[in-house]
Amino acid sequence: MALCYQISLSLIKTQFLSNPINSPRKPSNFLKICCTKSEGGRNESKEEKKLSQQSSWEAKDSEGKDYLYRLGAEADNMNIAVGARAGVIDDLFTGDFLGKDSDIVFDYRQKATRSFEYLQGDYYIAPVFLDKVVCHMVKNYIAHLLNTKVPLILGVWGGKGQGKTFQTELIFRAMGVEPIIMSAGELESDRAGEPGRLIRERYRTASQVVQNQGKMSCLMINDIDAGLGIFGNTQMTVNNQIVVGTLMNLSDNPTRVSTGQAWRESDTTHRIPIIVTGNDLARIYAPLIRDGRMDKFYWQPTQEDIVNIVQRMYEKDGITRDEVVSIVSEFPNQALDFYGALRSRTYDRSILQWVNDAGGAENLGNILIKKKKYGELPLFTPPKQTLEALLESGYDLINEQKLIMETKLSKEYMKNMD
Repeated sequence: MALCYQISLSLIKTQFLSNPINSPRKPSNFLKICCTKSEGGRNESKEEKKLSQQSSWEAKDSEGKDYLYRLGAEADNMNIAVGARAGVIDDLFTGDFLGKDSDIVFDYRQKATRSFEYLQGDYYIAPVFLDKVVCHMVKNYIAHLLNTKVPLILGVWGGKGQGKTFQTELIFRAMGVEPIIMSAGELESDRAGEPGRLIRERYRTASQVVQNQGKMSCLMINDIDAGLGIFGNTQMTVNNQIVVGTLMNLSDNPTRVSTGQAWRESDTTHRIPIIVTGNDLARIYAPLIRDGRMDKFYWQPTQEDIVNIVQRMYEKDGITRDEVVSIVSEFPNQALDFYGALRSRTYDRSILQWVNDAGGAENLGNILIKKKKYGELPLFTPPKQTLEALLESGYDLINEQKLIMETKLSKEYMKNMD
């Protein structure tokens, strides 16, 4: 049924021509307005306009919803990790060399990975440490070829200051790995669930490094026992439980990782190895460190490892291997960072002399802030390292260690406390 109304031109001619904006073109005698209504109260169906007859963006799923509808329903509505996903766009445009999932803006975002170009020099890598990390990385990257269960997590643990993180970074540099680095401070938040989500996001980011850059990557968490460990009467928080559960789930399902979006059958990630460091893994929830999920490696450098590492540290200073052996023998049972602190302590006198030559402590603000900007800082001459100076610094550090252990002022301040 159609309703048509004819309006005479004389009714609107005066107002139409009185407007100077309107063109004085000659209108027709009548303006016709028609309202069409289909019989039976139903609107006439019109064919929906499609972008292209061959476009898979508007392809319907089993529920009759297209891809853009599903994307809008997800929690993370940012289509930056789709690019060339099989099943979403035409198969003609998907490749097999780096996989199906191409992130076209990956290179333009802030880089989340770590490179170790700043590690200049010929550092010593302990062979047993190298073998363990390399074996763990390779086993995870070829896990689909192995007819065995491969733990996703490698737990490197041992005494404080033994170079666990530094040795791992040296291996990453040698292998060309660009890892995602996290610390124990990121395992807690004022919002429940945030640290667990952060771990999943970092894991997926490492997968994108493999996917889009063609480089090996991994997720590394430093000092994990400081964030998840239970010491004495330490209270577990919701985030502690979620982080433990997240790591356990990653170990069991390393290729299905969600950060809150709806699950898609084609949404799979690469298997990314995880390496964690800590001092005491016994403080962590036991099911997380079981053999099927975590491979443990206790790092205790031998006397030969310590000598080799310290020798490379002092090599540019002209310290011979025999002198290094005498230093290590003079201060036994010390961590590796102790021998680095020896060298740092020898700089103290030279720095104080440099401050005096620059005008004294009163003018340090003007020197360190303003002159540094224009490259006008006074020349600093590093001290010449000798065996005697290093031994003297070592004795000072040993005395400070003894004072901390023997002089416990907290007991003096709180005598009524047990």
